[in-house]
Amino acid sequence: MSSASPPPVSPLAPASQPDLPPVPGVRLATAQAGIRYAGRTDVLYVGLAEGTVPAGVFTRSKCPSAPVDWCREALKGGAARALVVNSGNANAFTGQRGRDSVALTARIAAAAAPCAETDVFIASTGVIGEPLDAAKFEGVLADCAARAEDGAEAWAAAAQAIMTTDTFPKRATRRAEIAGTPVTINGIAKGAGMIAPDMATMLSFVFTDAALPQPVAQALLAAGVNTSFNCVTVDGDTSTSDTLMLFATGQAGNAAVSDAADPRLAGFKAALDDLLIELAQLVAKDGEGARKFVTVAVEGAENDASAHRIAMSIANSPLVKTAVAGEDANWGRVVMAVGKAGEPADRDRLAIWFGDVRVAVAGARDPDYSEAAASAAMREPDILIRVDLGLGQGRARVWTCDLTKAYVEINGDYRS
Repeated sequence: MSSASPPPVSPLAPASQPDLPPVPGVRLATAQAGIRYAGRTDVLYVGLAEGTVPAGVFTRSKCPSAPVDWCREALKGGAARALVVNSGNANAFTGQRGRDSVALTARIAAAAAPCAETDVFIASTGVIGEPLDAAKFEGVLADCAARAEDGAEAWAAAAQAIMTTDTFPKRATRRAEIAGTPVTINGIAKGAGMIAPDMATMLSFVFTDAALPQPVAQALLAAGVNTSFNCVTVDGDTSTSDTLMLFATGQAGNAAVSDAADPRLAGFKAALDDLLIELAQLVAKDGEGARKFVTVAVEGAENDASAHRIAMSIANSPLVKTAVAGEDANWGRVVMAVGKAGEPADRDRLAIWFGDVRVAVAGARDPDYSEAAASAAMREPDILIRVDLGLGQGRARVWTCDLTKAYVEINGDYRS
């Protein structure tokens, strides 16, 4: 069992964490089950009121974890009464034993809730390929269900319990209205490595007291992920366990809304999108070994999809990311990343900025290029890399971090 001391907190961590308010219909508790870690919480139990509607998006990895398979199937039932999350073991690539572990977890949680096993949602994060001993949840989940609560401390503990190599918990909250009725949205997330989502993030859970039919909740979540978690990358590796779920308890009692495009949902959608973006950015700011937070903005592409692929090519480039780590204004590496993306680009129309400093234009170094100004931009903790392709109206922005020696050290010792 791992008992290594936690890594130092990322210098990009927020100076303060918000206190999350109660969400009617949601109660939380955490525990130490000894899944992998010693001396720290590694289980989150969330009890959900009857009538709670789930929505979810999951990894597109062809090697998904057993919990991902379970959640996809459980979503078809359209109801949620409990969520169980463990850290330390991803229960991925564990064959029939993994599926049996998920089934046992659901049985234990269903008895604790109490509810049907199909109303239990499960997520796991941590080491891949090691069997998960779900028997460790016996007694633990029943105790969690008995003492679950909805205060700010419970939300803070929930964000802490799902961490693996994260250096700080990630949580956010928003308020909105639906047809004049106030609603609350709270979200937590974890992720620091194996981050290149192709749907959502590593693990993220959003809770609201809004009353939403499942098709509406699903549509809102699927749309929100495209401008948030699908725009963040740390190392270009898509996890087997990526899970983003939204649980709507309906306790706010707002007017029924049957269409995600209903204008009465505009404020809620904006708040949800903003919350997802904040959580996604926190993931990038906690990238393993990160010292710089990087925004890559691409404009002038033939279309938005092309701009996104070019932006991700830049953000995922080890050469770009190591240049950022070294505070080296090496715009040639950005040119490389644009050119290798496989998208339409014209060398002689390309322009590149680091921060507000244009370093290249019209296929060559900017005639007014200043090494001192460019280097100063690279010394900032938040760095903007902007590219104009000069071809059309397509644009995109993604977030990443630098690639440091600490990333190699963390991942070289991950199973130790």
